[in-house]
Amino acid sequence: MSNAEWNTISFPKLNIEFPVYSDAFTIFGVTIKWYGIMIMLGLLLAVIYCFRRMKNFGIDDDRANDVVFFGFIGAVIGARLYYVFMSWDMYKDDLSSIFAIRDGGLAIYGGIIGALLVGSLAAKIRKVKLLPLLDLTGMGLLIGQALGRWGNFFNHECFGCNTTLPWGMTSPRIQSELSAKAYSISELTGVTVDPSLPVHPCFLYESLWCIIGFILLHIYSKHRKFDGELFFMYIGWYGLGRMFIEGLRTDSLMVGHLRISQIVAGACVIISIVCIFAMKHKIKMDGEYVLYKDTEESKRLIEETEEKYKAAEEKKAAKKAEKHNKDAELRPEDRLTDDETENENSLKEEISDGSDN
Repeated sequence: MSNAEWNTISFPKLNIEFPVYSDAFTIFGVTIKWYGIMIMLGLLLAVIYCFRRMKNFGIDDDRANDVVFFGFIGAVIGARLYYVFMSWDMYKDDLSSIFAIRDGGLAIYGGIIGALLVGSLAAKIRKVKLLPLLDLTGMGLLIGQALGRWGNFFNHECFGCNTTLPWGMTSPRIQSELSAKAYSISELTGVTVDPSLPVHPCFLYESLWCIIGFILLHIYSKHRKFDGELFFMYIGWYGLGRMFIEGLRTDSLMVGHLRISQIVAGACVIISIVCIFAMKHKIKMDGEYVLYKDTEESKRLIEETEEKYKAAEEKKAAKKAEKHNKDAELRPEDRLTDDETENENSLKEEISDGSDN
């Protein structure tokens, strides 16, 4: 079987097929994976969106820079450690493979936990209000997940059990993996799979679910009732979708006969509902809630940063004007044209070459 045939994904009922490679290109001997490209593209779009809306949430983007950076580092480490811990049998005999993130193997719940732990510490140090930042983070995560899931598509992974739906997909790589794991899948989940038949494109379901969630949260963000509400809504929305999608998958992280992600997803739904209702009840008892963006502290911090940027621009403009004034004071005959400057430099080079000889 040729490499193109091995990597060909087909949608039999749609009569569509095309090769999908995990490797994007090679640069300086390093192979760049589509998985990593999709993750980074999702991160880039998420960061652009979040930073464009920082002031709407009362956050000083200058202070938030460090929080976002360290939060991302925590997310990557947490996502990988979570996946490795839950799939230890795959890594215990080859510990170096733990660092092969380019080949896939990041768990979103571990990423959220890692980002929260490291990001919270960074927010405390940089004096950034955590809850409004988490509201933005939730929407950013939906953008990142919506795009990042397509990395699974390029890796021929994150698929489900057999389906007769029109968009059912298959490939030799998927069939090979199902053939190797068919028995264990049946033993652990009770689901019997036929490797030769199409399977659910679970990555697509989750990507679409995240896109819908982002649109809904973006629209609702202007009507939020308290800081942190959007983040709890993100946790609940993502958990609800993941709970059902995970039930279709054949590559779930398992503990015994239990799907870990499905349990965590269900817990997230419950926790988010409880937290939202608890906060609304508290607001009702305490009276009107003031969003952080409307506080004096938020306005002061943003104003200080804007003044700092303004002062820097004025200093830059002053230096430019000073240089312009010095040039203007020179007599016309003392100024060198571009051609004269070039000729002078050429003459200096010739004299230098002559002295070396």
